[in-house]
Amino acid sequence: MSTPGRFVLVPTPIGNMGDITLRAIEVLKEANRIACEDTRHSAPLLSKLGITGKPLVSLHDHNEVRRLPELLDAVRGGETVAMVTDAGMPAVSDPGYRVVQACIEQGIPFEVLPGPSAVLTALVGSGFPVHAFRFLGFLPIKKGKRLSVLEESLSIEGTSIFFESPHRLLSTLELLAEKLPDAPCCVARELTKKFETYHRGTAAELLAHFQVHPPKGEIVFLVKGE
Repeated sequence: MSTPGRFVLVPTPIGNMGDITLRAIEVLKEANRIACEDTRHSAPLLSKLGITGKPLVSLHDHNEVRRLPELLDAVRGGETVAMVTDAGMPAVSDPGYRVVQACIEQGIPFEVLPGPSAVLTALVGSGFPVHAFRFLGFLPIKKGKRLSVLEESLSIEGTSIFFESPHRLLSTLELLAEKLPDAPCCVARELTKKFETYHRGTAAELLAHFQVHPPKGEIVFLVKGE
């Protein structure tokens, strides 16, 4: 009889390599194979942790459905399969949701390790209310829908959290500054990295700042509701 296998979703640092947990390192070292959103991205982290020669399998949005059966079969055969994404918690705006869904449906053991999260880091660092909050992923591409989502977020209690691209942040701030210039906002940039910054203020104030200082890097955008 084969040894019971398991699928483990392993969070990885969102910037600072020192944020990897001891438990995450232990699982990655014990795993029979590691599924990575991008093997080229994960390889340097694994090398830094002294994890070499481990089979790495590409598992991303475009091949998740096709590759998942192979990995689930490996777990059924007794393997420990660890899954990492490029940064942070797997499944949160990243591959991983289908993995958990399939494990639940097929009765396959899985674990989710706690670890780094850009969402929670930005929320606490923003200084906005933490008693009630919601994460809505990336803002819509179309300006009309984007404005509607932002207006709704400002009308409800708590904090709304979004991912936003640096090249579109100005457009988002322009939308808000035109309609709701006093909307309280926070731009959390390059979290846990060397050039981490938090910019807090009204939509109009942040627009003025980023018009002079074009935004760069990975951005979490937060708005404070009523």
